[in-house]
Amino acid sequence: MVKDEQAGAWTKAYTGGKFVRKSSEFRDIISHDGPFEPASGRYHLYVSLACPWAHRTVMARTLLGLEDHVTVDVVDWRMNPDGSWSFNPDEPGATPDRVNGEHHLEAVYRRAYPEWTNEGHVGTVPVLWDKATGTIVNNESREIIRMFGTLAKALGATTTLCPDDLVEEIDAMITSNYESVNNGVYKSGFARSQDAYEAAVSTLFDRLDELDRHLEDREWLVGDGRGTLTEADLCLFTTLVRFDLVYVVHFKCNLQRIIDYPHLQAFVEQMLALPGIRETCDWTHIKHHYFWSHQHMNPYRIVPLGPRTGPHAPQRGPSLG
Repeated sequence: MVKDEQAGAWTKAYTGGKFVRKSSEFRDIISHDGPFEPASGRYHLYVSLACPWAHRTVMARTLLGLEDHVTVDVVDWRMNPDGSWSFNPDEPGATPDRVNGEHHLEAVYRRAYPEWTNEGHVGTVPVLWDKATGTIVNNESREIIRMFGTLAKALGATTTLCPDDLVEEIDAMITSNYESVNNGVYKSGFARSQDAYEAAVSTLFDRLDELDRHLEDREWLVGDGRGTLTEADLCLFTTLVRFDLVYVVHFKCNLQRIIDYPHLQAFVEQMLALPGIRETCDWTHIKHHYFWSHQHMNPYRIVPLGPRTGPHAPQRGPSLG
């Protein structure tokens, strides 16, 4: 078992050259019968605009109309060598920590758990913080977006990303895409043997082939007819929208681009056309984070200029703060 000092929080261990993602540590939920009750203004989200997992929560916040109910702060796109995150209000698109006044996300984790140290722990994004009790509720993106649905419903919203009759279908789709696609790009990029890389990238593109066929006569991944916009679409989109911009080159996921898949490309463009979604995509944070932060993979930190084609607009989206 070899720890990778450069890969930091993205890495738990390498076994036989295979990348293994670390698990989330905080798994409480917002509910009416627990300590974290639904309330406007009570919860705060810490995110990186570069991170696809954090991006899911930002999108859910937007689509569920929670902008005035859940505050948000954004870390610098530069990941520290140990995999930790810092706040840098001088970086366009980033913010200070406006809730706890910390300079590093690690200090936010220590507020929730004083014994927290970098020895075996590195604070990941997203983080859902409870202002009322001064602690972390959850740092697992899939659970946070589900909780945002609970919060939105409690505040009177009629929009949902998880209809009751589609819960099993949504969960099955998210699970099917997780290891093959969402984590598959990382298993391809962080592989330390040819066999591990080829296995991961083959599984990745097999699933992309399936998804492209699945979307041939549909708009969304699950639901009757042409489907219904759900959490499953958010969870797939944040990987696909980074694919041609970063993963094709940086993670060697180059069998095809998303733009070469007609139905996946149409899906990405449809997502970007939803109100407020393009504004959650900061191409500078995304691209610079990967090519700059993973110096063990890109020692001179050269950031490619392309691509010329695809949905990636040259301008930066407005601040989420």
